[in-house]
Amino acid sequence: MVTVGNLMQAKPVTVEVGTSVVEAAKLMRASNVESVLVTRQAQIIGLVTESDVVKKFVGAEKTPYFVPVEDIMSSPVPGIEERQPLTEAADLMDKHRTLHLGVTKGGALIGLVSVRDFLRPVSIDDF
Repeated sequence: MVTVGNLMQAKPVTVEVGTSVVEAAKLMRASNVESVLVTRQAQIIGLVTESDVVKKFVGAEKTPYFVPVEDIMSSPVPGIEERQPLTEAADLMDKHRTLHLGVTKGGALIGLVSVRDFLRPVSIDDF
């Protein structure tokens, strides 16, 4: 069985509150990721995705460099335990109407998983 932990991004990219949306988008591009976690004093408080940037920033015609990530982030970040099967993750994503979930172990966030991660090849034996 393929679990969420098998496909998660173990080292998610983070930005601190107060970071501009433009800077966060540049970091996503440079890091080749579609989302960044938003932190305040090392505590995760939200998530900004490519979709958030397009819909809540570009589509809303916000003025560049003056919009902090916390103005467009999703919060709280829905989570799922690393040992859960992908089907549970898909159900949770559908329930929360999101394409990203925080992956937890013992209640602590250890990574992120997105719908795109589901497309990564895995062994047929894992199913």
